[in-house]
Amino acid sequence: ASVFRLLGLARRAGAVAPGTEAVRRAIREGEAHLVLMAGDASRVQLEKIKTTLHDRTIPQVTLGDRNTLGAAVGLATLSAVAVTNRSLADQLIAELDSGDGSSTDAVEA
Repeated sequence: ASVFRLLGLARRAGAVAPGTEAVRRAIREGEAHLVLMAGDASRVQLEKIKTTLHDRTIPQVTLGDRNTLGAAVGLATLSAVAVTNRSLADQLIAELDSGDGSSTDAVEA
């Protein structure tokens, strides 16, 4: 299963929070199990997310660019997406760890 196919599945299952503000809300509400950020997202948007993540241990991954990330969930360009289903987040992490070239950084408290 590819990372982008799994992301599309998560979207169809209603298990994604697309966009910077939706990601921050999912983090604050304890619903985010994985945060994916586009490699070409603006520093300002990424800082907003990282500030919200500051004391939480939620895996964060840089994946593709804004066009690719948006297309994976059937939307326009996106700087970030949170996966809100633990099982799908775990599957995505496993797929990323299997070596598709993305960087995976667990955020430690």
